Amino acid sequence: MRAALALLALLAIAGGGLRAAAEDTIALETACPPGFELLPAGTCALRNLYQFYDSLQGAGVGGTRTHLPPNREGFTPQQIDLGRYLFFDPLLSGDHESSCASCHDPELGFSDGRARAAGPDGVDVGRAAPTLWNVAFLKRLFWDARAQSLEEQALGPLFAPYEMANTPEQLLGDLRGNAAYARLFAEAFPGDDAAITLGRVQAALAAFQSSLISLNSRYDRYAQGYHAALNAQEIAGLNVFRSFVARCAECHTPPLFTNQQIAVIGAPEPEGRALDVGAEKTFNAPKLKGGFKVPTLRNIAKTAPYMHSGRFATLREAVAFYTDGRGHAVPPGVPLYLHWHIWDPHLQPQELDLLVTFLQTLTDESFSPRVPERLPSGLAPFGRRATQTKAIADGTGTQPEDRS
Repeated sequence: MRAALALLALLAIAGGGLRAAAEDTIALETACPPGFELLPAGTCALRNLYQFYDSLQGAGVGGTRTHLPPNREGFTPQQIDLGRYLFFDPLLSGDHESSCASCHDPELGFSDGRARAAGPDGVDVGRAAPTLWNVAFLKRLFWDARAQSLEEQALGPLFAPYEMANTPEQLLGDLRGNAAYARLFAEAFPGDDAAITLGRVQAALAAFQSSLISLNSRYDRYAQGYHAALNAQEIAGLNVFRSFVARCAECHTPPLFTNQQIAVIGAPEPEGRALDVGAEKTFNAPKLKGGFKVPTLRNIAKTAPYMHSGRFATLREAVAFYTDGRGHAVPPGVPLYLHWHIWDPHLQPQELDLLVTFLQTLTDESFSPRVPERLPSGLAPFGRRATQTKAIADGTGTQPEDRS
């Protein structure tokens, strides 16, 4: 028995040594991600056909030839790739069981398939995990617009007790104590001072997220002149989307399919949940009670359920909400200043179906990043908590207990 235990111990030591050796072979990319050009300065710059357009609006509301707003860039390939490893590494969480990717899974549109994200012990964090596609263009982050940069946004989930539940001290201690990460940070941030700092963790995560570009869907190919990219039903759905009756494009403005504004639409909370005041708290503005950032519709077919609280299970339910009458879901006695675009369009069932058909043309994951086969920490990508998330997404798991 003792001989068997000794053999197992030797195998474990050998396995640990092999794993450490494998982690030491991890090298950062020297080429920019697809869709980016490596500049002489060594940084990556986005290259996209929309950058050749100079119109803010295109031809009418929701015009197809509309240019892109400025995007975050100026990161090196090494910084972007370091951010990719950090994004998938559970080492960044307090219990080493979840990563950024646990709630922002590439297979689920960089969301998580839940009505609302879950933290340690399945705690309901109160809001859905928003997609990260095209966050490089966003001026504010989070549903309630409380962060003004990707760097600022990163600190929220990392240190929130109901999310990744880490502390700056533990995070930096874990990273600095890892020889592979020490080498990779020095490679991504060369110079006399090679220290791993919180600012560099934020910068690497921001670099990776800024590379998540989705602008090559079938809709985009149609918008850029290849009309055979959409069929007659999909084009009819686009026409409903752009119409002055539906008014979808006035808030979900192409090409990002968001105008980046805060809108009070009066979407219902799930049964038994109190009203989420949203941006009212961020800006201390009663007129924004129940207001949330207009989300992008890019890859919307991949990110069910919908709304800030995951109230609607399907796209059909979500689009039907807008035609049921202005303020129909507002709780009695709650004063909300509903956005003027929210009215009574009285769309017919066929028009709602056409909208759903069109929205499915916005799917584009051609530049989805590679999930690392191994991580510098030696932990499994995503983390243990992601297993439950995937089970919920495919219908074999259950939602966490609501403790918010």
